[in-house]
Amino acid sequence: MLVPPSDLMGTAPIKLALVIPNYNHSAAIAQTLAELSALNLPCYLIDDGSNDETRYLLQSLAEQHDWVTLLQHPYNRGKGAAVMTGLRRAYRDGFTHALQVDADGQHNLSDIPAMLAKAQAKPDALISGKPEYDESVPKGRLYGRYLTHFWVWVETLSFDIQDSMCGFRVYPLAATERLLSQHALTERMDFDIEILVKLYWQGVEILFHPTKVIYPENGVSHFQGVADNVRITKLHTRLFFGMLKRLPQLLRRKQKAQSPQPDKASTHWSGMKERGSYWGIKLLVESYRFGGHWLCRAIMYPVICYFFLTGKVSREASLDFLRRVQRLEPQHPQLNCPIGWRDSLNHFLAFGNAALDRIDAWCDRIQLSQVDFPDRQVLADQLESGKGAVLLVSHLGNLELCRAISIHQRKVKVNVMVLTSHAENFNNVLKQLNPDSTLNLIQVTELNPATSMLLQQKIEDGELVVIAGDRTSSHSQGRVVYAPFMGEEAAFPQGPFILAGLLDCPVYLMFCLREQGRYRVHLEHFSNSLKGPRAGRMERLQQAVHNYSERLEHYARREPLQWFNFFDFWRDDSKVNRATSAPQTTAALPEQERTTDRTEHL
Repeated sequence: MLVPPSDLMGTAPIKLALVIPNYNHSAAIAQTLAELSALNLPCYLIDDGSNDETRYLLQSLAEQHDWVTLLQHPYNRGKGAAVMTGLRRAYRDGFTHALQVDADGQHNLSDIPAMLAKAQAKPDALISGKPEYDESVPKGRLYGRYLTHFWVWVETLSFDIQDSMCGFRVYPLAATERLLSQHALTERMDFDIEILVKLYWQGVEILFHPTKVIYPENGVSHFQGVADNVRITKLHTRLFFGMLKRLPQLLRRKQKAQSPQPDKASTHWSGMKERGSYWGIKLLVESYRFGGHWLCRAIMYPVICYFFLTGKVSREASLDFLRRVQRLEPQHPQLNCPIGWRDSLNHFLAFGNAALDRIDAWCDRIQLSQVDFPDRQVLADQLESGKGAVLLVSHLGNLELCRAISIHQRKVKVNVMVLTSHAENFNNVLKQLNPDSTLNLIQVTELNPATSMLLQQKIEDGELVVIAGDRTSSHSQGRVVYAPFMGEEAAFPQGPFILAGLLDCPVYLMFCLREQGRYRVHLEHFSNSLKGPRAGRMERLQQAVHNYSERLEHYARREPLQWFNFFDFWRDDSKVNRATSAPQTTAALPEQERTTDRTEHL
């Protein structure tokens, strides 16, 4: 049941009117108006040159409802023209906001109170529905939306506009009238996209509310497949060049949005928000599915360039790492001298190419014959013994290709520890591509006794446990070991090495690097077991971390563009954690005493 706005608003409610464009929609309009009547709002119903049957119906409905004002176009001008007619009339009549609702019954009107509440809280913002579709949505329309989403993200240099084609919106009329009086907007189906992008350029905040959208059986659609797609393509071309003219302004806006974080230097890497939305990644995966690498790369490269231009923290971390490599390898064949922005851009592009290879690996499109794994038999012999092993890996190269450890085509259960939700969007989408994958992602926030017991069972069942040893957890609170890496002390987590000791099984190092156009898996025996007597525990832990960092540096210097830790790897992790979250009583303890206590707890 819809609630009247007077019951939703505070002491200074926005002044709202309804705007409903209609062109030959006669089946659902009466029901739509009946449901909207509970809102007790003035309504502008625009007849966009409908046929006689619909025109007579709309006139009859306007006569029945005194809150409905019928506006008529003598001929069909297009949805955009009808919406603009309604918005401008509402503004002239003194309304501050207008709620656009389509006449075809697609929109879930029960979401109106929540959208109006958002408009009341942020009166200068545009509130838009974010569609959640059921099985009734035509697949061609759905995939077409993905492409439009991508271009809108390029045109705004942001992911703020989550959907640009939904016609279920609350417009702030002052800002909208300012735009319409200064620019001539398109009048057809591409209007919804154009006005949203240009309002964003104008500085209007765009907020979204999830809403279910259906395509009614026997519903009428006026979307002209060829003509409207041509219009939308031309629109995106114009908007793209319009973005180029506004590039400095949009970049300054992006930097300003990121700047109100004076303590960003003290933010742990895992506290940084994942850049990229679920639907953006979904678009890349779907383009890969239908067009292969060429289409996916065509879409991915502009996205990577966007991240490079706007990701100041990641870009600076990339340059810092590459300069450290060059100091150690002055004549490195993969790097320029001196290191410049082109090297960092190549670093970002290498990350994007690795992401495509991850999709290949997840979809089983990379065969074992395409991966060089000279020491495969070493791992095969271990698994033949009936007991599993721990693989210590890193964010160097391509972790997803650990499926290449399937020995002699035999399925091997691989359990990958994920100590963050940062890759959640990517992993969720990839899981949809191959739900039968034998790669099991175990997402935890920190290593604890329950995790240890779970993994112990998997080792006893002859499975592999994969743990990355090159990223500390935001929950570690100084539980790190410092070891030399690229000429300076860097923080490495204690947890993976302690856990490997508790599992009491063979431990191997694995690095999967792209070399000369092919992937090569480097497997090294690390230890028969990291378990040992209590005496000398800290010394064994430090030695294990030092050995790991030494081998990690060896391979990172070999393939520096495949280093995907885009953050300050050498920051004093323990100081950052103590400053942000550690209790004073714990922080006051000597480091070795705190380490021993935590090791006992685990």
